[in-house]
Order: sequence, then C-alpha cells, then structure tokens
Amino acid sequence: MSVLATPVATAARPIRRDARLAGLAYLGLGLTGMLGFLLVRAQLFAPSDPGLTLQRLVEHETLARWGIALEIGVVLTQVLAALWFFRLFRPIDSFLAGALALFAAFNAVAVLSSAAFLASALQVALDPVGPSEGGNSQLLYLLSENMWGVGSLFFGLWLLPMGQLVLRSGWAPRALGWILVAGGIGYVLSAFLGYLLPEVAVLQPVLVVPATIGEFWMIGWLLLTGWRRR
Repeated sequence: MSVLATPVATAARPIRRDARLAGLAYLGLGLTGMLGFLLVRAQLFAPSDPGLTLQRLVEHETLARWGIALEIGVVLTQVLAALWFFRLFRPIDSFLAGALALFAAFNAVAVLSSAAFLASALQVALDPVGPSEGGNSQLLYLLSENMWGVGSLFFGLWLLPMGQLVLRSGWAPRALGWILVAGGIGYVLSAFLGYLLPEVAVLQPVLVVPATIGEFWMIGWLLLTGWRRR
C-alpha cells in the first residue's frame, strides 16, 4: 500500500506548493494595490487642486516614492501570480489558463505605465520643467489614474477565466467560481461605465464588490487548503 500511495503523495505536494505560491503572489498583489492606489495616492493627489498636489509631492517626497514602489510591486506580484496560476490551471484547460495569464500581463503593463507617470510627476514636482505651477504633475497623476481606469478592463477579464477554471476543476467550492465570474463581469462593466456614464460612477464600487469577495476568498483558499484535489 505504501508503494502505491507514494506517487499520489508526490503528485499532491507540487499542487499544494503551486497553489500556495499562487496564493502568496495574489496576496502580495492585493496588499500592494490597496496600499498604493487606495492609501498613498489619496494622501498625495488632489483631483481638483493642482497646486495642492504639487505641494504634497514636494512636502511628502518619501511617501510619493513609496507610492511608486508599491505600484512596481503590483506589477511584480501580478506577473508572478499569473505565472503560478497558469502552472496550476494548465492541466484543467490550457486555453483558459493562457487567457488568464495574458489578461494579467495586459493589466500589469497598464499599472507599469501608471508607475512611470507617478515617477515623472514626482520628478517634475521636484525639478519643474517650465512654468507649470503644478499642472505637469497634475496631468501625470491624471494619466496614472486613467491607466488604472482602463486597466480595470483587463483585471475584470482575468477573473472570468479564473472563475471558469475553478468551476471546471472541482477542487474548490463552486460558489467561489461563480463569484469570481460575477466579479469579472462587474469590473468590465465598471471600466465602461466610468467613461461612458460618469454621472453614475457611484455604481462602480458596487459593481466590484463580488470581485473583492471572490479574490480574498480565492487567496484564503489557496493559502489555507493548498488547493487539495478531490
């Protein structure tokens, strides 16, 4: 019996290891995203006051540099999560696993561009180029924010194959798969509504609630259970 059990145990260990590595990368993605976009940016960027944005960048240079580093961290953890998710899901459906990795890569490029805009905003704030009075930094922060806005399309798209793969795998609760699919649809809709119907932008946070629930559930499932095969 021990000889027969050994290959099963050997096969199970890489699955659990890959799942936990994917979970760690996904957790890193969530933490860097929340700290950078929701916390640091809110303390620096004043959407309706270019002068205040410039003042904050000059007075809080270290915080601004942390904001840039956190966005680079988003890119790094997004790519790592995509790679480990592809490795984990490829035996289930290689096309969906490839789509998940591809959409994640597009989203990473959007955030990478955003980080470059933040770095440029800080640079021109500390060493102004022309008599902009904060206009250049403000414009660059707006470009950064809009890179996140259009990039949310791909973040929604990467949740769709993820949810489908969870449903097909039979390794996790089916409710998790459906919530991820709903979250992906919500993100895609919010990307379009934010630009087509800005007057109903208040609905955007509601649309991404399923995604938030699904993502943290997915992270917890990967880290705590190790994606045990049924």
